[in-house]
Amino acid sequence: MMRRTVRPRSAADCTLLLDQGSHACRALIADAHGRLLGRCLVPVGTHADGVRVEQSPDELVEAMHQAMTGVLTESGVRASRLAAAGLATQRSSIACWRRSDGAALSPILSWQDRRAAEWLATLAPDPGMLRSVTGLVPSAHYGASKLRWCLDQLPEVRAALAQGDLCMGPIASFLLARLLAGHPCKVDPVNAARTLLWDLGRGDWSAPLLALFGIPRTALPTTVPSRHLFGTLQLAGATVPLTVCTGDQSAALFAHGQPRSDSHYVNIGTGAFVQRPASATSAAAPPGLLRSVTWEDESGRLEVLEGTVNGAGAALDWLAAARNTETARLIANAETWLRQDTPPPLFINGVGGLGAPHWAPHCPILFEGATDSEDADASDAACTVAVLESIVFLLLENMDVIADTLGPAARIVVSGGLSRLDGLCQRLADLAGLPVERPAETEATAAGLTYLLTGASCPRSAPDARFAPRPAAALVARRARFRARLASHLGLNPPAQPSSR
Repeated sequence: MMRRTVRPRSAADCTLLLDQGSHACRALIADAHGRLLGRCLVPVGTHADGVRVEQSPDELVEAMHQAMTGVLTESGVRASRLAAAGLATQRSSIACWRRSDGAALSPILSWQDRRAAEWLATLAPDPGMLRSVTGLVPSAHYGASKLRWCLDQLPEVRAALAQGDLCMGPIASFLLARLLAGHPCKVDPVNAARTLLWDLGRGDWSAPLLALFGIPRTALPTTVPSRHLFGTLQLAGATVPLTVCTGDQSAALFAHGQPRSDSHYVNIGTGAFVQRPASATSAAAPPGLLRSVTWEDESGRLEVLEGTVNGAGAALDWLAAARNTETARLIANAETWLRQDTPPPLFINGVGGLGAPHWAPHCPILFEGATDSEDADASDAACTVAVLESIVFLLLENMDVIADTLGPAARIVVSGGLSRLDGLCQRLADLAGLPVERPAETEATAAGLTYLLTGASCPRSAPDARFAPRPAAALVARRARFRARLASHLGLNPPAQPSSR
């Protein structure tokens, strides 16, 4: 994809990078050469109650303001040096707000939220039609059913609609309305495409799908390109144009420049995602996978085949709660535990519902094999390794299907918090039979935003880590058992052996 880039006005100019994630809001500043000069992270809370997962909209807005102020202080960069800003957000989280002033009318319904799953099952939209129009599968993780829930359940939302003052859509649009002067109501293609309401071919909202889900077109943001003057930030006495808006996973794809078509790009955070660039004219996504737009401007569009694992960091959070410990403790000990020789149990990872390529919202969450021990640390170790291996196993389920469609890959590039675990990366390399490359820069979303804003890739601050595949018969056998047990739980035929990559 050829892309006209927007570069800072001079070598002294900098860019502001805003990354809104599940657990924190980050602000970073990069210079004209892509070097990160400072960063500020402000944690944000998540309220989970069964299938409901939501966040406070005002807390997120305040966290973004704190992060922007903090990074100026931490970096020593004056706001007047900021030539442009970019925003990346969770793609499938939604909100409702007043068009006139940006005031929130609903909580942020997280991408993990499945409160409208039963309603969606009753609606029973045609999966083939949804895939052909949106590139997605019918799932309550995406925005449409969440937006419908807000219209049905929240009187404030219905009142704003009756007054012609309702705006609803991706969290990116809500943050643009609250952070930018004039409260613009706009959305980029990447975030619009995660609503189940956006026509991938036409590049705009789908009238038939709006009618199907009962979503008023007048309440939705206006679709604009990924690079666009969305509005201006007023920051420390300076006016900063925000010229790029996209999703967090889509930005991470560009962390070290233009993505290669022979590579699987894996980002492992609260959820895990694998993406591989696909030509817009190539075959449709195979059953179970998504076809996603990751960038679109006047020069063209980049699409990927995408697979999702809902229970990555979220599965470790689940384990920590189940074992009455802290997620941070499990992660701190995980590298040591991954080096142990004791075979772990299997973990059937239905945390958040099973994502691609199986899409089973009611998949069980359970261990199979011994997890009890008089030694609590040993038991925690076995369970943690089992959870981490399940993430690898589920990523491979997606990569096998992608490779069958697009052909063998040459490498895997990993990013995200859990990719810092060498033992996890080595298992991924061993099972895939491919080298795994882990860039030294951990802020993949911010690095991608830098490239999209300026055309400059973040320089390597240290050598990238590389994990070459090794023989791992015991691990291969555990994956085979995992696939068989998963098929049994889902009522599927026994799985075939993975194809050679």
